[in-house]
Amino acid sequence: MDFLKKLYLNNLFFYLLLGNIVLFVFAFFFPRMYKVSWLIFLILMVFLAIDLMLLFFTKKGIEATRITAEKLSNGDENAINISIKNFYAFPVSAKIIDEIPFQFQVRNFSINRKIKAVSQDEISYYLRPTERGEYYFGNLNVYISSPLCLSARRFSFDKNKMVPVYPSYIQLRKYDLMAFSNQLFQYGFKKIRRIGHTMEFEQIKEYIPGDDIRTLNWKATAKKNSLMVNQFQDEKSQSVYMVIDKGRLMKMPFNQMSLLDYAINATLVLSNVILKKHDKAGMFTFSKKVENRVVAEKRSSQMQLILEHLYNIKTDFFESDFSRLYVDFKKNINHRSLVILYTNFETLDGLHRQLPYLKALAKSHLLVVVFFNNTELVDLMQKKADNIQEIYDKVIAEKFAFEKRLIVNELKKYGIHSVLTDPENLTLDTINKYLEIKARGIL
Repeated sequence: MDFLKKLYLNNLFFYLLLGNIVLFVFAFFFPRMYKVSWLIFLILMVFLAIDLMLLFFTKKGIEATRITAEKLSNGDENAINISIKNFYAFPVSAKIIDEIPFQFQVRNFSINRKIKAVSQDEISYYLRPTERGEYYFGNLNVYISSPLCLSARRFSFDKNKMVPVYPSYIQLRKYDLMAFSNQLFQYGFKKIRRIGHTMEFEQIKEYIPGDDIRTLNWKATAKKNSLMVNQFQDEKSQSVYMVIDKGRLMKMPFNQMSLLDYAINATLVLSNVILKKHDKAGMFTFSKKVENRVVAEKRSSQMQLILEHLYNIKTDFFESDFSRLYVDFKKNINHRSLVILYTNFETLDGLHRQLPYLKALAKSHLLVVVFFNNTELVDLMQKKADNIQEIYDKVIAEKFAFEKRLIVNELKKYGIHSVLTDPENLTLDTINKYLEIKARGIL
């Protein structure tokens, strides 16, 4: 029975058998073909028997292993590697069918590869998860055919392997050194002019072209007989809290991911930048209540703590309670902090309902409200209108886009900073806003 479970007949065998049946049909009208048809049938059976002997008389014909990272990165292309060893003394044709987790909804995945005799081959493919959680791989099935290609033997490996999907740690690595390099402008960062000197004094150094001449230290210059300047460093140990709204509006999809997942990925990357800048990074989420709290610290385990809390965040589809958010801040965070609030407002009326709480929060903290452009409306506005209905749709889309700009102006009126961004640019724009605030020393 085990033999039959592993045995599969290839299409080539059925095509040849069908041709043989046609010959038998012709033999009904031309009797001389009858013996020829039987001879061809016997030859086909002999070759099939030889093919089966080649495949099944070796116990360990093939060995395959699926190699994945310990965790997958949400929203990114993750490499899945398959290593195959061929122990047969002849080259084989391999059809690889990996049972991919159901979240990807892939039902026709297969890879065909020819593997040389007694050799090893490496195969890679990529998966892009769009939600966090546990992903279960099924069997790694490898169907092996000999050079005769009449039948195939199935080998199964790595059954029921679970791989967790975490917030995008690939983006974290990508932007790890970006905030400290001279290549920021290539990634969309803008240069920020420093206002005044709200920096901590670090040292006196020799002047090099490009240094601010206003920082010249004339006493040190006279002693050294060469130009010397004061060097300052950014103020450190400032608290930065990233607050994620996990209400129903953050479930809006973009490129197969929700706004909530984009906010989670951006929070992870920005937390790393904040800690590398020697500030304190903290976070929490809110909807009907405040949850997933991580107090702002700069200890070595802070990134792992933030990652573990981000991994379990799910929307609850409730209307977010901004009054609860304000009360929690008032009760638990007494010192002035930078608060980066990831939320979404589609209309000016939606903002006005929450504006009293945002204004109260901005009195004690430096508040930055991050919300999103509706990219579908932007695409609709750029599309040419061909009839009256499309003209109406385009006008309504322009009205909603204009309200987004009104929201920015309304927040600015009350001293609240804002970032209006496309979901795909969220990480860059929030890092840029944080660096701008640090450069201007306004925290």
